[in-house]
Amino acid sequence: PYLKAGVPGDIQDLENGTYLLSFPLLWAGQAQVQVRLIHSSEAVGVLRGIWRDQWATVDFTGYFRGPTGYEEIVTCNVNPLLTGEEETTCHYRDEDSGELWFCARPPTLPCNSLVGHSSGHYWNVTTPHEEALLAWKSMGWDGAKDREVAGEDQWGWGRACHDQEGLFLSPQQPCQPGIPGPKPSGFYHRAVWHSLSCSGRTFSTVDSILGCLAGHIIHMMGDSTLRQWWEYLCDTVPSLKPVDLHATYQTGPLMAVETTRGIVLHWQAHSWPLRSLRTPVASLHSVVRELGGLAGGPHTVVVLGLGAHFTTFPPSVFVQRLAGIRAAVAALLARESHTLVVIKLANTGYKSVYGSDWFTLQVNRLLRAAFADLRVAFVDAWEMTSSLALPDRIHPGRLIVRNEVNFFLSFIC
Repeated sequence: PYLKAGVPGDIQDLENGTYLLSFPLLWAGQAQVQVRLIHSSEAVGVLRGIWRDQWATVDFTGYFRGPTGYEEIVTCNVNPLLTGEEETTCHYRDEDSGELWFCARPPTLPCNSLVGHSSGHYWNVTTPHEEALLAWKSMGWDGAKDREVAGEDQWGWGRACHDQEGLFLSPQQPCQPGIPGPKPSGFYHRAVWHSLSCSGRTFSTVDSILGCLAGHIIHMMGDSTLRQWWEYLCDTVPSLKPVDLHATYQTGPLMAVETTRGIVLHWQAHSWPLRSLRTPVASLHSVVRELGGLAGGPHTVVVLGLGAHFTTFPPSVFVQRLAGIRAAVAALLARESHTLVVIKLANTGYKSVYGSDWFTLQVNRLLRAAFADLRVAFVDAWEMTSSLALPDRIHPGRLIVRNEVNFFLSFIC
């Protein structure tokens, strides 16, 4: 811990009651093994059953407004059977993605008077016994003592593969979309993430960030963990000025500009399903729609970060969303191949029936599979948030966000 170093390991079930734990040794000095059991197999069985069999574990609220300002409030969701009104529902089809959204029909107002959206309720979908299994605190095991790691190790990296500080040397190839993703994807040393797939850079000064972003328009679309990137850049670069678009901050759209370097930074939430404060429906643009409106080119960067808001639904909902986005990304790259598209994987943090790390692991597998054959870049936020002995937070602290953004910038310049 004093080195602020860490690397994710790999666990293999030998199917005889024992497990094989493998950790590469990527720095010289002390190393300590830490193993955490997040969920028991019984708890995972509960989560798997909920993910497979429940149509949803949350609902949403739709706000309808008449000409005089009179409002009616109803329940909305991804399935008409989940609105409480099986026969009388309003349905809304996204013309770009083809996805459907449903709201119970308001008592007097027409379906086209839907103006607002917000979170609804979390449903009770577990029995007391299942709740007890899920409430069981994650257990950890630390090695009995720190172990000294010399320049040689049993993994065969070899002394020649380390630099003067005793670190395993990162690959020399520049970071670019389409490069294979090794496992592990990287490691921390002295609070800096070192990629094992490409030569990631550290942008430690404002000038280095400005120089990298100069002349680029960045389009970030996703959840609040991706909004943290937008916030980090705005907080770190004083000349990157937010523009007040009079939007709901939690959902966006948000924009910041740096006029002398020609930098434009956008962020907006993906459309429903979205747990949020009340926000105008007109502001909820689908990712497919936004991608379809981009010409692309060498000065256009797209960052997508999805996952956290889909763990409350069966995988089919996320698969359908990914199918539409994948087609839109493929079309964007086909019309302008020099467009950079970056996929931020979902990070660890949630430990509940509504957003467990087990759900996130499945979501990330779907994300990788959806974009595996496209020339896109990945930022492995899962490993970057699980490799250091830090408290569980769905919104990582500045140390993690800084390293995520540094690796993202490495694909631009």
